[in-house]
Amino acid sequence: MRFDSLDEWLNWQLSLHSQTIELGLERVSTVAKRLGIDKIATTVITVAGTNGKGSTVASYETWLHAAGYSVASYTSPHLLSYNERIKFDLQLVVDHDLCTAFEAIDQARDDIVLTYFEFGTLAAIWLIQQRQPDFAILEVGLGGRLDAVNIIDADLVHLTSIGIDHQNWLGNSREKIGFEKAGVLRKGIPVICNDAELPQSVQREITRLNCACQQYQREFSVQSIGQADKFIWQSGELTLELSQVLPGIHQRQNLAGVVAGLNRLLDLSGFDNSTIEKNFEGTELAGRFQKIQTRSAAEVYIDVGHNQDAARALAKNLSVIRKPQGRVVVLLGMLNDKDNAAFVAELTSVVDNWWLMTLDVDRGLDAASLAKRVSDQLNPDNRLDNANQALDHALLSLGNQDIMLVTGSFVTVEHFLLANSRGI
Repeated sequence: MRFDSLDEWLNWQLSLHSQTIELGLERVSTVAKRLGIDKIATTVITVAGTNGKGSTVASYETWLHAAGYSVASYTSPHLLSYNERIKFDLQLVVDHDLCTAFEAIDQARDDIVLTYFEFGTLAAIWLIQQRQPDFAILEVGLGGRLDAVNIIDADLVHLTSIGIDHQNWLGNSREKIGFEKAGVLRKGIPVICNDAELPQSVQREITRLNCACQQYQREFSVQSIGQADKFIWQSGELTLELSQVLPGIHQRQNLAGVVAGLNRLLDLSGFDNSTIEKNFEGTELAGRFQKIQTRSAAEVYIDVGHNQDAARALAKNLSVIRKPQGRVVVLLGMLNDKDNAAFVAELTSVVDNWWLMTLDVDRGLDAASLAKRVSDQLNPDNRLDNANQALDHALLSLGNQDIMLVTGSFVTVEHFLLANSRGI
């Protein structure tokens, strides 16, 4: 074996390819063929879209596992541990299995140079195939058409909401981005579209491939019923009363799409309403409007959102939980290839104070550069060098009526969680 530890494998993969991202399926398809990758599970669910993919995967796997099915999932990126990317029956993959998969890929690739993401995707697919679960749920990393996940044919495609993100690779309009997302569709397979206003590019692909489509607010819908965490889901003659399991107003729509997908796969009319609801209990997803414990007197939330649609959802959530006598403080760190100004613009109406944090990573922005990019929207109250400094400032300056949101990037949330873990 080339390396004995997972860290050694990952560090080597980061240096192997000259680019962090190189879209295209030819190289990864060749290696997959050499590995003998074919049918990886009885049923494959591919999840693509801009926002809500992680929540969707978590809800699917929790429900299916509770229903007694064997389930594997693949997501990216991770927050604190690479092992978060691959789960079997809700349990993180172990280092030994990852190293074994990486060695098999390394042997099969010969002189083909793979990216870090391609190595991880092949490892997930290879390991899933070894286990042959009832369901494999695969999250597309970037786009869809040219993403490494797309070497696997799905039995159900789940498209979450489609917004503007990753413009350098996918295009600068919903139509162009939608076309890339729709690249995971296959002829005649069912598709769940959890976007009430589909781009025409997606609709054209659905029609061209004759996919049976169920769309949010058309074939299925949700309706509030008074209690904050309760809602009615309806499709045709099937009506269900459900509880929201993940925090945030937008999660109701995400859950609605998952119920539609499960209904398509399993026909939920054969299940009791109480069973359907109970099977979602315990759904967890770190970093999605998640309340965390810190030593600060304030309520602290973390969210990995980094595009305009995500910021819009965060603004709605903050407007609901803010306290009359308290402030809303946002600790923001972002990457340089994001629309920083658009993200901030969605939040300015509900945020009282802005703390900008330097992200000293590849593609990261320092606080001063971020301040220049958003100068039309705000004048920051603090520019902080790192998460440790941000946490110290929160401990000293925030009161029990204040709310702090840490957001802007997976990296921002990761760094803050690490700083907080050292202080608890």
